[in-house]
Amino acid sequence: MSEKNSPAKKLKEKLLMQRKNAVSRLTDEEIAACDNYCEGYKSFMNSSKTEREAVITSVAMLKKSGFKEYKPGKKLKAGDRIYRVNRGKALLIAVIGTEPISEGVRLCAAHIDSPRLDLKQNPLYEDNDTAFFKTHYYGGIKKYQWTTIPLSLHGVIIRADGSSVTVNIGEDENDPVFCVTDLLPHLAAEQMKRPLAQGIKGEDLNILIGSRPFRDDDESNSVKLNIMKILNEKYGIIEADFISAELEAVPAFKAKDIGFDRSMIGSYGHDDRVCAYPALTATIDCNAPKHTVVTVLTDKEEIGSEGNTGLCSSYLEYFIYDLAEALGSDGRTVLSASECLSADVNAAFDPTYPEVMERNNCAYINRGVCITKYTGARGKSGTSDASAEFAGRIRLLMDANNVIWQTGELGKVDEGGGGTVAAYIANLNVDTIDMGVPVLSMHAPYEIVSKIDTYMAYKAFSVFMAD
Repeated sequence: MSEKNSPAKKLKEKLLMQRKNAVSRLTDEEIAACDNYCEGYKSFMNSSKTEREAVITSVAMLKKSGFKEYKPGKKLKAGDRIYRVNRGKALLIAVIGTEPISEGVRLCAAHIDSPRLDLKQNPLYEDNDTAFFKTHYYGGIKKYQWTTIPLSLHGVIIRADGSSVTVNIGEDENDPVFCVTDLLPHLAAEQMKRPLAQGIKGEDLNILIGSRPFRDDDESNSVKLNIMKILNEKYGIIEADFISAELEAVPAFKAKDIGFDRSMIGSYGHDDRVCAYPALTATIDCNAPKHTVVTVLTDKEEIGSEGNTGLCSSYLEYFIYDLAEALGSDGRTVLSASECLSADVNAAFDPTYPEVMERNNCAYINRGVCITKYTGARGKSGTSDASAEFAGRIRLLMDANNVIWQTGELGKVDEGGGGTVAAYIANLNVDTIDMGVPVLSMHAPYEIVSKIDTYMAYKAFSVFMAD
């Protein structure tokens, strides 16, 4: 008997999971579709380095596709396409379905904030004829990764008269960039004896912004004064205006293809915009769904989802209550019948660091979107842990629609772990499971994802919304 048709081979195909690279399961045309889709994603990433910019870019895409801003109390009907912005940093989107909303909504939730360096409230100082910004890092970072890389500055400043000014410096080819300095290895003997986590301390993350003094006299802090003069001329601000500002330093890198085969994308902020963009585009492409579709692009996930733009806030709940009321139901009934894909990334297996992963239960590049039944730390702390019934439903849905998917945890049990927004949505009595794109070098200034996995996230969210 030939090995090709052996009983063992047939039984293996029938009974065992096939963990294959997706390339072997796709046609050339399907792979080209993945690559094409990711061109739009790269453009989105280059214009969406912060949560505010991601909202602005997303709203422009929504308006182009016929979505209208929604005000509470407005009547709704099947087919309406609406959105609401929460304080400029979170976005709610809905497509009204043909079935009664009392049957629940199909909810996708992704976050659009990423680890970064925030400027302190009083950031500007001078030391030995050089000017710096003091920073307070945001989210989980390896601090040493943020030295000696080009940084751009993004955000908003509210001036003393209440007017606002938008800041975006370092993205245009003609803009200056900024950086955090580091010691040369010749003089870093003591620094290099520190544990890796202490090699660069939080208070060492000072951004170099200038070195030329104001030349008219010999006043102290003349470099700081010259920087303030430049900022006043460009933005009309004074130093006290930093107190009412949100300024974020992020890597000045552009999203670029990675590898000779161009199979991957390198960019700042894949976590979690690599799930936010597929959720957004799947919603835009969703026409006449049976169940009402709600997509939320949220803020503050990287610091625990706290605050009024994070999902510990009630803004998502209030939005669904508003929809329910406008469509003749009540929010409690709608939420209890709803289902959610918590659209967040997982860690991809890195062959350079295999010891932190359990190979049978981790995600891999190019094996499709990753379904994560539970996240959390060690003893599943801080997770919602989706039910077997809901995990089974999502698995069947993906298989029935030829979505290439895999499953994985975030590392070995005792290595650490992490969380998503899934728990906060599950707490609303919504069936919830995590699904997202595997990422290499997660939380680094330059993360890497697969184009195929990114497209499979879009496909997965699309079939969920259409179901």
